[in-house]
Amino acid sequence: MYGEPVLPPDFVSLPYVNIDAPKGGVIAAGEVGSFDSLNPFIQKGRVPWQLRFLGVESLMGRNWDEPFSLYGLLAESIEVGRNREWVEFTLRDEARFSDGSPVTVEDVMWSYETLGTKGHGRYRGLWGKIGSMEQTGPNKVKFTFNVEDRELALIVGMRPILKKAQWEGVDFETSRLDQIPITSSPYVVDDYEAGRFVTLKRNPDYWGNNLPFRRGTMNFDEIRMEFFGDETAMFEAFKAGILNTNREFNIEKWRTQYDFPALDAGEVVKSIIPHARPSGMTGFVMNTRREKFKDWRVREAMLHAFNFEYINETVTRSGQPRITSYFSNSALSMQPGEAEGKVKDLLEPFKADLLPGTLEGYELPVSDGSVRNRKGIRKAIALMNEAGFSIQNGIMQDSDGTPFTFEILLRKGSSEDGSIADIFVETLDRMGIEASVQVLDSAAYRGRINEFDFDMTRTRRGASLSPGNEQYKNWSSNAAGAEGSNNLSGMQSKAADAMIGKLVTATNEEELIVAARALDRIIMAGRYYLPFYNFTDGRLAHAKELSYPERIPVYGDWITWQSDVWWWEDK
Repeated sequence: MYGEPVLPPDFVSLPYVNIDAPKGGVIAAGEVGSFDSLNPFIQKGRVPWQLRFLGVESLMGRNWDEPFSLYGLLAESIEVGRNREWVEFTLRDEARFSDGSPVTVEDVMWSYETLGTKGHGRYRGLWGKIGSMEQTGPNKVKFTFNVEDRELALIVGMRPILKKAQWEGVDFETSRLDQIPITSSPYVVDDYEAGRFVTLKRNPDYWGNNLPFRRGTMNFDEIRMEFFGDETAMFEAFKAGILNTNREFNIEKWRTQYDFPALDAGEVVKSIIPHARPSGMTGFVMNTRREKFKDWRVREAMLHAFNFEYINETVTRSGQPRITSYFSNSALSMQPGEAEGKVKDLLEPFKADLLPGTLEGYELPVSDGSVRNRKGIRKAIALMNEAGFSIQNGIMQDSDGTPFTFEILLRKGSSEDGSIADIFVETLDRMGIEASVQVLDSAAYRGRINEFDFDMTRTRRGASLSPGNEQYKNWSSNAAGAEGSNNLSGMQSKAADAMIGKLVTATNEEELIVAARALDRIIMAGRYYLPFYNFTDGRLAHAKELSYPERIPVYGDWITWQSDVWWWEDK
């Protein structure tokens, strides 16, 4: 994205793999929820998320030891215009789908157009920025963009490539379990039972085994994904040996509940994996499409009432630090105090529309850690009073006598989210606010979230060291009105739109950092989220035979790290 790629043109392998890793073995991981489709490229259906990454290939592949650099995968070479206004790929002659047929330019062009017009919403934004797509040679395809956006030259290399012939006479948008996309991936779906499990097997005839990008990767013969109704059932399955790896997010549980026989006997080991990626945002989000959360003072009141310090002590024994901003844990994070220098210069033109704290500096409220949190409650009530609400006969209500109530919508399966919500509800009750918790299964929950039919819900928004176009989906004004978008808060800010524009047109790392810090201020001073705690390390418990390289990439245990570079070795 900026400067030169770290790896030379003749690189032997990615820097964080074991090129001598043996092939074989099985990795079995669990997921809470269910599925009714195996096509992750369309809007309909519930799909195992791993298939978006393990079940397909793209023209380029990512090195997770750099902020954002891509190397050839299906493409053997890439050429870009001076200002990245166009990009041309040359396909590898040897690239093959799992059925042995060649990957052609026709397949590539069909995939981009179909995904851009009929595919999942995550693919459609790019298609609207492609001015033209043309075949320029037997193995060449060129994309010309219709907007100024330096990141597009990379993003266009990351789209899934599907086989056109498979979908002739078939409705691509229909969700069916028996319609499994044919791709060029090292893994193919071997077996499945709806809602229960999916098994991927390594294709012995995979075309790219000798590519430098693939050396030392995709080492397991089988990847198995088991699905459970809740986290407790999944953890018990891990303890019983049905699963051989488990990612733990609660540090207190990591400390106190990993004492079962297999671990005591050394058959299961615990690994802590550091990373340097931004925190992203995990927490409760308030829907500003609802009248009750439009006023920033009401949202600030919720932050004071949330009492994070008590919640953190109760749930994790204060073992995990709080998320302090969207880009915390990185150089992209907003700096304390007043905006200065180039960050201030970017924000000043929007001064009249910025919420208090954006320019002056904003910090999350800190409670005394007690269950009563009297100071926080007093401040919260005062803010509600300023926003036009008051407590009458023990009930918080507006000037018309309408009680202030709301619902916290949660997905079934997470007991930890439920515990946090319950503590919050008890606190709100002391303010005369009636809040209820509604728990839905995955399908019903996803339906309501896609339609923005909620007051408050738990959400997770990841962040990378090279933020760009994905920020439009998370925070832009256009995304606020796009059903199914990631902008759950409904925030609409011309300043945020402009900062995202600065991100995607940044020509160097300094410009990127300045734009990110400005955007971070807008998000945090908007008071849209009640942030939870940060996951500064990855915690993985796994069978002792599951092994990983000594070198940990900058992104640490990214979502497919285990499947990508781990291996099975008898010990």
